[in-house]
Amino acid sequence: MTTVDLWPDLLDCLDLAPLGQGTYEGGSQQLEYRRLFGGQLLAQFARAAGLAAPGKGLKSLHTQFLREGRTGESVRYETEVPQEGRTFAAVRLVARQEHGVVAVANASLHTWEQGPDRQSVDPAPALPGPEHTAELPLLPWESRAVTDLDTEKSEPPVFELWTRVPETHRSLGPALLAYATDLTPIGTALRPVEGVAQTDSGRAFASAVTSHTVWFHRPPETGAWLLLRQHSPVAAHGRCFGRGDVLTEQGTLLASYTQEALLRFTN
Repeated sequence: MTTVDLWPDLLDCLDLAPLGQGTYEGGSQQLEYRRLFGGQLLAQFARAAGLAAPGKGLKSLHTQFLREGRTGESVRYETEVPQEGRTFAAVRLVARQEHGVVAVANASLHTWEQGPDRQSVDPAPALPGPEHTAELPLLPWESRAVTDLDTEKSEPPVFELWTRVPETHRSLGPALLAYATDLTPIGTALRPVEGVAQTDSGRAFASAVTSHTVWFHRPPETGAWLLLRQHSPVAAHGRCFGRGDVLTEQGTLLASYTQEALLRFTN
């Protein structure tokens, strides 16, 4: 079996092809994964929003996942722009495959401008060394973590992941950052559950992201280390919820995100 280089494969998926009348098509990643990865949909939504309202920066992306996407099949993105002014724009998006709508999203865009600049967040810790490399197959770049996401011990529902997206064109920054935020919130929610890890999905429990939101406070960066700091405050009634911040190595807050997911245990 041919080994796929996942980084150029992901970049290819973000090169959306225009189909006319605000519609675009993107390929799907060649992953050994049971369904379409939600991070791909987030990233392609971000790209489609930018194409629908050019000249503005993405400031928020609110996504609902409606049904399981199929691997190996392209995704068509339909966009509608109900409002576009000199500085703000709003875009509605629908992602379709042959079997129907797989996700919908609302995006808000803003022309980056000068103004008061402040933040109130805990500073970023020191970047851990290469001995703390984290193996996350769906992230096609280097990542590090001091604690183990997939632990069978009962641990606090917090997780800090350092990740470094390879340097690429700045227009891809929001899409790649959104992609990275989708991977580990469910695992963070599972950390307090003794004897169960995210790798037990499909056996001990069933999980699926139902909604995901990213807010971009400052223009995202690529080529530098970023800290994804996550906390899951609640899991109840077959669902889990998590939130996180994205900081630079210097502690600058770039983005924040939330995720709700199905978390249904078999026993």
